[in-house]
Amino acid sequence: MPDIPSQADISGPAEKIFDLIIDFNGQERWLAKSAAFRGTEVSPGPVTLGTTYREPGPLGVRNGTVTEFERPTSITFHQPMTMRLHAGTVDVTLRYTLTPRGESTQVTRVVTIEVPRSLRLIQPVLVRAFRVESGRTLTALKAYADR
Repeated sequence: MPDIPSQADISGPAEKIFDLIIDFNGQERWLAKSAAFRGTEVSPGPVTLGTTYREPGPLGVRNGTVTEFERPTSITFHQPMTMRLHAGTVDVTLRYTLTPRGESTQVTRVVTIEVPRSLRLIQPVLVRAFRVESGRTLTALKAYADR
């Protein structure tokens, strides 16, 4: 079960950054679509514990749920990805931890993936794809919040 960590010091209070992370409907303000990320379809209402969402992508569809919601220090998303061509399901957990540091906030993003046996041969490709997208997401969050 590989963990894919990334971290950034972002200007501003944890509350502001937390609000950016949970604003799925406003995500396009700071996170451009990419080959791996095409947007998020979220259930109605504010994002909170139990909120569900869907993220279609080139490898499959992630159907997610907010499983931890501790404003403003941590939020966890469980988003199993059903692979295309009935190749199996990759179990994905994404956790943000926000630690205030004076005028800035240290944001740690850890993606944990569990690849089924049927996909072990392509696990390095999946890990690389998640690493690239995770880094891109945190860089975009930092660039937007630091403005």
